Order: sequence, then structure tokens, then C-alpha cells
Amino acid sequence: MPDTPPRPVVDVRPRDRERLPPGQVLTQKWPVLHYGEVPTVFPEAWRFDVTGLVAAPHSFSWDDIHDLGMQDTLCDMHCVTQWSRFDNVFSGIPVLALLAAVQPLPEATHVLIHAEENYTTNLPLAELALAANLLATHFDGEALTPEHGGPIRLLVPHLYLWKSAKWVTGFEFLDGDQPGFWEANGYHMLGEPWQEQRFGRPDPVPMRRGSRR
Repeated sequence: MPDTPPRPVVDVRPRDRERLPPGQVLTQKWPVLHYGEVPTVFPEAWRFDVTGLVAAPHSFSWDDIHDLGMQDTLCDMHCVTQWSRFDNVFSGIPVLALLAAVQPLPEATHVLIHAEENYTTNLPLAELALAANLLATHFDGEALTPEHGGPIRLLVPHLYLWKSAKWVTGFEFLDGDQPGFWEANGYHMLGEPWQEQRFGRPDPVPMRRGSRR
């Protein structure tokens, strides 16, 4: 029986600058933070819907998404609530593999990420289409727990963690930026930790049920 080839590994831990962004405190724990209840997600019933400005819209099943392959990402992570954790190992489906399958159209500039309980967050397509980004299913070799977004969450390690939506259910490709849940409630539209982009929208709206981060 042939050996299984090792998974690709992408290491994005900074080596050319201070690893701890300004205003952050280093922790060894992984705090659990979210708004609302932890949903129950069954992989056999889970779907990931890709819609909008793509050449090949598709509704992926759990098996479909895993057919795209797996990757390990070594990264630090930073929460807008000002904690950071170094040297994390996530495993999951590379976002780049998904993008190759659905083929965003030239006019697509942004993506609205959808998750359970009607949660959304927004990203420029250029920030989503990076080698380290995953639809993550495992952390340090163990399946993600529901409290941390299991069975599958987005991982975008170069931005504050609220952009790495838990319990993801789809990508919607757009020709312009559209605020998600936290962005509509005063959070920054991008969320870059080294620029301390925590807040910035001047038009918060009343809180809605279903926020996740």
C-alpha cells in the first residue's frame, strides 16, 4: 500500500517584524468568544454554497469540499478583544483550491462570508485569496470543537479573528464591499491587527441575533 503523501504546509508566522501587534496581550489559552448559542452542525447535512460572481456556482457537500485537498497552516492569531496566541497549527481545505474550482469572475472584488445563525462578515477578494487561508477542520491535530467553530470554520490569520467566521456555510462573490454583522455594528471593514483596525464605521445599527466570531 503506497504511503500517503504529506499535506502541504504554509507557515505565515512573521519573521520580518514584531510578532505581537500593538495593543495585544499574549496568551497560551484559546479564549472562547461568540455572540449567541453554539449551533449543532451535522457534517452529513452540511452544505457550503458558493454564489454570486463566479463562473461555476456550486453547493458543496462535506465530501465534496474535502475532495479539494487538505493543507496545514502554521500561524499566529489575534482577536479584536486584544488577545493573541502564537504558533497555532490549523488543518483544512485551502481557500485557493475552492477559488480555483468556482472561478471568480473578473468583476468580483469582495466576498461576503455566510455562517450559521445568519452571521456574515466581509473580505476583499484579494485578502481571501491567500495561501494560508483555510476552511479549517482541525486544530493541533484534533477536530475543531463546536465552541471554536467546528466542524468547519474560516481561517484568515493575518486579520483579526472575527473575520475567521465560525460555522461557515458559504461565500457570496460581489462587485463591491458590503458590511457583515460586526462591520455594520461599528467594527472596521478590514480588521488589520498591526494597524489596530478594530473600529471605524460611523453608522452602527441595533444588534441582531446570530453574531459569531
